Formats: sequence, structure tokens, C-alpha cells
Amino acid sequence: MKKITLLVLVIFAGLINSIQAQYVVDFKHTADVYYNAKDYYSAAQYYNKALGTFKVKPEQILPYAIANAAPPSGKFKDYQQVVSRLAESYRLYHDFGNAETWYSQVVGFNNPQYLQAKYWYGICLRANGKFDEALKQFNEFKTNYTGADELSARVPMEIANCEFALSEANKQPRYTIAKLSGNVNEGGANYAPVVMGPNTLLFTSSRAETPPLPTKQAVEKKKDRRGTPYVNDLYTASGTGSDFSSSQKLNIPAAKGYDQGVSSVSPDGNSMYMTRWSVKDGVKQAAIYLSTKQNGTWTEPQKMGDNINMNGYNSMQPYITADGRYLLFASNRPGGMGKYDIWYCVMNSNAPGNARNMGTTINTKDEEQAPFYDAEKNVLVFSSDGRVGLGGLDFFQSEGDFGSWSTPVNMGKPLNSSKDDIYYSAMDNTHPFAEGFISSDRESVCCLEVFSIKRVRKMASGLIVDCDTHQPLAGATITLLDTVRQKTLNKITLDATGRYSFEVDPQRYYKIIAEKENYFTKSLYFKSDELTRVDSLDNPTLCLKHYEVEKPIVLNNIYYDFGKATLRPESKVVLDTVVDMLNDNPKLMIEMSAHTDSVGSDKFNQKLSQSRAQSCVDYLISRGVSSQRLIAKGYGKSRPIAPNSLPNHKDNPEGRQKNRRTEFKVLRKQMPVLTNNTNENQSSQ
Repeated sequence: MKKITLLVLVIFAGLINSIQAQYVVDFKHTADVYYNAKDYYSAAQYYNKALGTFKVKPEQILPYAIANAAPPSGKFKDYQQVVSRLAESYRLYHDFGNAETWYSQVVGFNNPQYLQAKYWYGICLRANGKFDEALKQFNEFKTNYTGADELSARVPMEIANCEFALSEANKQPRYTIAKLSGNVNEGGANYAPVVMGPNTLLFTSSRAETPPLPTKQAVEKKKDRRGTPYVNDLYTASGTGSDFSSSQKLNIPAAKGYDQGVSSVSPDGNSMYMTRWSVKDGVKQAAIYLSTKQNGTWTEPQKMGDNINMNGYNSMQPYITADGRYLLFASNRPGGMGKYDIWYCVMNSNAPGNARNMGTTINTKDEEQAPFYDAEKNVLVFSSDGRVGLGGLDFFQSEGDFGSWSTPVNMGKPLNSSKDDIYYSAMDNTHPFAEGFISSDRESVCCLEVFSIKRVRKMASGLIVDCDTHQPLAGATITLLDTVRQKTLNKITLDATGRYSFEVDPQRYYKIIAEKENYFTKSLYFKSDELTRVDSLDNPTLCLKHYEVEKPIVLNNIYYDFGKATLRPESKVVLDTVVDMLNDNPKLMIEMSAHTDSVGSDKFNQKLSQSRAQSCVDYLISRGVSSQRLIAKGYGKSRPIAPNSLPNHKDNPEGRQKNRRTEFKVLRKQMPVLTNNTNENQSSQ
């Protein structure tokens, strides 16, 4: 009896072990099915369950490559595969926190099968803002990886991204950023904000309309459409600043089996360009549609023509400019530089012309998406992962007019983060870079959210006065220029206070030009370094000197060697101020004149004064002033401004000192046009 009982127990235990073994296999098998179907969220859940069935601890799995140990087999091999798949599932689901944890184990396996894990470990570290650690992983990967593939081609960019992020760490932010409060960021992905009207925000959301699944399943990359409540559509919310609530679905027709959103509204508010897409077998199919408002209701969106939607390729993320002249969008159509490129159409009576690629200045072999264009300031903003940034998609800006573009510049922190930052939108078209909205997944495991942005105001101010009266110089024109980009940023006319004030960026080089009719223009250069610590910078007071054409202005402290035309060193300091004046007033021509007292013959004084005037002109030419703007004229003793002798005919030393002077006067405001027969030295004869 005992033997029978024991046999039954053995058989029963064997059945239990068999069932458990089958159950274990089911976990991994189910995870593999989800993984191959690109349902990475579900795959991660089942790989976690499969991992719990192994009777080994991570610290017990030693790198088999150490001491020429044999490769792992059996459960160790399965264990490593599950850990690797779990890390990849989290990464592909954009859960970089959990992915980092498991990749740190995969790289410890030291298994040639997982050589790429070090790269992806670096990606996760970078996405989590651990740039120093990520840089180490990328450098090691670059050194040891011998494959010639996309990862080996991409790793130099990732190294540059980490170095750029570290260099940005201590820079003063140009914007403040806050995640929208209210109920805009409620469930699912929320992104592509657009100001639709006063206090009304239009955005795209994948929030559930039916009782939701767990929050982490609210991903943009959809699973099988059957049974999932997460479908992207257009919503509106009301509010101001960073507080928007009363979210509700926009009353616009939707198509069964399609997501729709990422829209742009025409300047008159009666046309909406939007994206519709579907995902089949993990492949996205997207096109741009147009809906019009009729009697206050949006019509059924109609797919736009093949000039925008090329058959077999995707077009998405439309943006209509504020002046209605251009329609911009992203597409992977032929003729581009790589994956998605920025394209545009010229609008002809609200009808788009042929699509044109933005060109290699804007587009790279990687992703360029979500264009925004300020037609007034001629500035393009878009997102790209093909340029050095903080990682993922970053915002870049470029200046241009669809004929040529400047090299795109990364917009820095906090607009950009170590994750994806996309869909820039202005609060209003009057000040497109003062306030607005962006989308980012910086604070989310899986999904984009909407943030409000506001530019940090940094002010540079100063006072302009008359050099003679020291009174504020009302009516003077002040121009602010960016000296690096050689671009005029602002221009104002002073009121009675004589003060100017400009909004500027920290750590930039600027030039102030102050000018007024019949005053010498003067420039001031400054770098706004101090604005990294304060909100305002008060520049030194500038005084402008009044002049009249043909009226001499005496230059004090111009000295020559006795009886000679040789300039003394202290005289050159004074003449340097004339150089500065001429540089600030490039259209002026002047006469440099020299005078003597009455001692000596007329011939001697005339020759001496001409030589001294020429010495001044020669010095100005040596400092880069064109000889065509200068005339040297000696007047000898013919134009005294004080008596050379007293009434009793005795010598007057003070009067003779005043007469021994050097002057300049403005001859004309515009330089003459030179002909081929003009002698370059004619003006100095």
C-alpha cells in the first residue's frame, strides 16, 4: 500500500512538474508572440512573468567570456534571452527607466550575441538624462563594435549629443516651461497643440472613450484596432496660460479604422488641414486631409491631391502659415534626404501647388518633422533627430524665406530634453516666440504631453544724450543688431527721455547703433554675459556729437614735433576717435586741415600745415579708412581763430597756441561715385 501511495505521489509530482514546465514555456512563448507582433507593452509583462520562473539570481549569471568559459546553455541561455527581450520591449515601448535596468544586466553578460546592447544601454541612459554614463557606454561601443550598420554610423552622433547636453547644463534657459494643468493631459497621448481662437486650444489625443485599460497601454503605436478604446482624434480645451480644462471632442467627422489629428487651421479659421492614419502589421499609412467650415460645422475631411499625398508614401503634420502663402508638411516621399523630410507647397488661391523639398540645409538622412513657420520674422521651427542635440527629437530653428535657409540652430533647454520634443506652436502670430506650446514625453513613460512655454525676458537698456548739452536726445534712432548673424533685430525712435530698452538673449553678441540727422552716428558693442544672472543690463550712456556740413571741428591735443609734421604718440590716440567716427559713419567724406600761427614765412607755414594735414590723413588710411573719403588741406597762417599778438603788438602765446590747430569738417554725406578715370589719390592732393 505504501509503495502504491508512493508511486501515485511520484506520478502526481511528475504531472505537477510537467504542468509547471508547460506553464513556464507558455509565459515565454506568449511573450515572444507579443514581441513579434510589435506589442511591446504586453511582451514586457509576459517576459517579466517568464523571468520569475527561473531559479537563478542575476548576480549568479557570470559573464561566460571570462576565463574562456563555455557559452551558456539551457536555462542560462534562456535566461539571457528573456532579459534581453525584456530590455528591448521596455525600450521599444519608450519605458527607458525599466529598459536601463535590464540593459545593465545584458551588457554584463558579455555575450557576443548581445554586442549591440551597450549602444541601447547608452540610449536609455541618455534618455534618462544620465549623459556622463551614456557617454561612457557610447565610447566603449564605438571602440569595441566592429559591425558596419546603422548603429555604428549613428554612435558618433550620440556621442556628440551627450557632449552637447553636458555643455548646455550650465547655460541660462531662454524659456520657462510647465505641463498644462486642467484636463488636457488626461489619459493616453496628448500632443500637437494649436491655438484655435481666443482662449481655445485644439489638440490631438488618444484618450479612451470607453473604460480605459491600464494607463501604460495608451501608446501612439496602436495594437490591433479591435477592442482598443485608444483612438486619436481632435479635442478642444478652454483656458489661458498653462491652465486649460473643459476638454471635449471636436465636432468633426471621423473615419472608422483611422486615427486623425495633428492639424493646422487657416488664417480665416474656415479651413482645417489634418492628418489621418492607420497602422497595419506595424506599418503606418498617413495622408493629409482638408475639412472646411460650413454654417459653423466642419465638413467630412477630404484627402488632398497626389501633389501632397503620393501613393505608397506618407504625408503628415500639415502647417499653414499665418499669411496663408505656404503649406508645410512632413513626408517620406521620394526625392527627400532620408526618412521624413520637411516639404512645402506654395498656395495659389487656397490651392496648393507642387510639393518642394526644403533641401539639405534643413533635411538630413534622419527624421525632420512637425514644421512651424513665422512668416513675419522668416523663422522656421521643426523637430529633428538628425542633428546634434540633447537626444531624441529636438527643436531647431532656421532663418529663411523658402529661397535659402540659415544653418539650423538647436533651441536648447528647456524647450529640448533628453527625450522627444515636437510640435512647436505659438500663442499668437504677433509674438510667435514669446509664448506658446510644445509636446514632449519628458515626464511620461510612454506618451507625449502638452506643455506651455514662455520666453524669459532679458532687457538691455541705455541713455543717448547730446555731447555738448548732455541732454537726452529725443528723436534719435536706435538699432539693435546681432553681430554674429549680422541681422537687424529691432529699431526704435527715442522719446523725450532719451532711453532705449531691448529684449535680448543671454550670452549673445550685440551692437547698438545710435543715429540722428546732423549728428555723428555712434556704435556700442556688448555681450550680454551679465544677463545670465540678472534680468536687465544698463549699457553706458552714449553721447552723439552735432555737426554742420563745412563747419570745422577742432581736434584738441593733436601734437607734432617742433617745426615738423611728425605725429606724436598722444596725437594718434585722438585720431583713433576719428577712425571710430568714420567707421560708424561710412558715407561721410571729411577734410583734415592743419593751421599754423604767424611765426615764419607764408610759404613755410603753408608747406608745414599741408604736411601735417597729410600726416593725419596717412594715419587714418593706415587704420583702414579709404583714401577716397579723406582730403588733406593745409591753410598755413591764413585762418587764425585768435590774435597772434596783443594790441600793444607784443607776442600772444595763448593766441598762437590756439591757431596751431588741427581740424576736420564734413564735406558731404554721400561719397561720390568713382569713375574708371578717377585717380585714387586725387582727394589727398
